[in-house]
Amino acid sequence: MAIPYRFDKDASTKDLIDRFGALVDGENSGVTVSVAGRVMLSRPQGKLSFSTLRDETGEIQLFAQAARAEDFEGLTKVNLGDWVGVTGEVVRTRRGELSVQVDSWVLLAEARRSFGDKWRGISDPDLRYRQREVDLWANPEVRTTLQLRSSIIQAIRQQLWADGYTEVETPMLHPIPGGAIAKPFVTHHNALDSDFYLRIAPELYLKRLVIGGFEKVFEIGRNFRNEGLSPRHNPEYTSIELYCAYADYEQVMVLVENLVASVATAVLGTTSISYQGKDLDLSAPWRRATMSELIFEATAKQFDVHSPLEDLRAACEEAGVTVQSGWGAGRLLTELFEATAEADLWQPTFVLHHPKEISPLSRSHRDDPLITERFEAFVCGRELVNGFSELQDAGEQRARFEDQAAEHASGNDEAMLVDEEYLRAMEHGLPPTGGMGLGIDRLVMLLTNTANIREVIAFPTLKPGRSEHVAPEAEETLEAEFSN
Repeated sequence: MAIPYRFDKDASTKDLIDRFGALVDGENSGVTVSVAGRVMLSRPQGKLSFSTLRDETGEIQLFAQAARAEDFEGLTKVNLGDWVGVTGEVVRTRRGELSVQVDSWVLLAEARRSFGDKWRGISDPDLRYRQREVDLWANPEVRTTLQLRSSIIQAIRQQLWADGYTEVETPMLHPIPGGAIAKPFVTHHNALDSDFYLRIAPELYLKRLVIGGFEKVFEIGRNFRNEGLSPRHNPEYTSIELYCAYADYEQVMVLVENLVASVATAVLGTTSISYQGKDLDLSAPWRRATMSELIFEATAKQFDVHSPLEDLRAACEEAGVTVQSGWGAGRLLTELFEATAEADLWQPTFVLHHPKEISPLSRSHRDDPLITERFEAFVCGRELVNGFSELQDAGEQRARFEDQAAEHASGNDEAMLVDEEYLRAMEHGLPPTGGMGLGIDRLVMLLTNTANIREVIAFPTLKPGRSEHVAPEAEETLEAEFSN
């Protein structure tokens, strides 16, 4: 059978279920449709044949009679996974199955590798992610998750457009890594004979646009961080970053809680959800608490950036933190918070007033120069959002970059370098600005009740070179790596 160059389908399986769901047993609709998809089940029974057609939206039965269907014999020999286009009347069989009664059909693509039951219940997670095209057909719930991901991103855009934000695009290749504390990927541009870095964050370019006169900007795109894999981390991930002129971190927090609540309502119809068996309320307002307050709740001991270094070191060591000699009070306080309080922040919580030592791009707090007007939003024990009042003073920014560069020179390959182009831009004047970055992959995990980040990324990062023939010991190692 010759494969056609096109097939004019005029209905999806969901369309048919919605339009003809009220047909009673044995009733014909009198309506002829054309549908297309994969054959996922076939049951020839003499002069009758029953097949299951699956498309992007769902499934419907194909009902064929030898006396009516063109090339009936050929239809009974279609392989599982083959793509077909079918034209026929919508009916409900006497046994109550909504069906397309086949008048004519055409083979659209041959599946030369098996689908269906062979792949259902596949146990190797790496194989599922590596052959995602098979996983999507064997496990329709995976496709549902990725469709929800698209709806979530669409809802974010619609909310921000309604709020007057302009969507922009900034470079993926950076001459100097910046905008976050992270280890970058490096690549080489042959024509320029120069090294470039895959961006770890778009922050500095977005703030240059604010300097240039854009008062509300956002970007949804990929960032790249040269770090390990885990159920919460993929080296290539998607975020939204936005910046609003004339705003501070308090106003950005309001924006964040309202944005997440509106997205949840748009895609799920509610802000009251369950995540991994525990209830979660995403409605605004979210709790606000400082690092010091949360450490006190967890340990019954009071610490802040003004605490003696020896007391902070002792508390960190008691909490199981391996303390490094160069850490100041700010880094020690942050490590203590992460070790004692972070994992228990289930309901949405803004953690406030991060130490300046670990916040090189944040503006100092108006009441205490050792902390910053920075927040992180935690939900289900994991960071979802990072935001702050942006540092405006070019001189102070240079000093902080230089402190970071000194750390980098001493061996911290996640520390920032001095970005002269950004400093020059700042000298033209950055107005009071609030900004934030939200991890879209983690938001999708939250709203789809997914525990592993790989499930919400169509093609997550994998170790190269694995085949579908995986040794049992290798599979066990991989399972252990991604179950922690």
